[in-house]
Amino acid sequence: MSDTDVNEMSFEQAMAELEGVVDRLERGEVPLEESIKLYERGAELKKRCEAKLSEAEEKVAAITLDGGQATGTTPVEGM
Repeated sequence: MSDTDVNEMSFEQAMAELEGVVDRLERGEVPLEESIKLYERGAELKKRCEAKLSEAEEKVAAITLDGGQATGTTPVEGM
């Protein structure tokens, strides 16, 4: 488990760490207190991944198409 602030992670970083957290929890080889910390970290990482995916979906939705060809983007509120 890294000490990196979840809010500063890229999608790929958060997903990789989340996969590691899930793997450790599924193996059940960690003490209860560490399991709780891992679960909490996993919840933060999941939230970060969902937020980054939502951002990407908004950007894709904002691409302006003309006859199937991308002609530019339109501003998305809050970006």
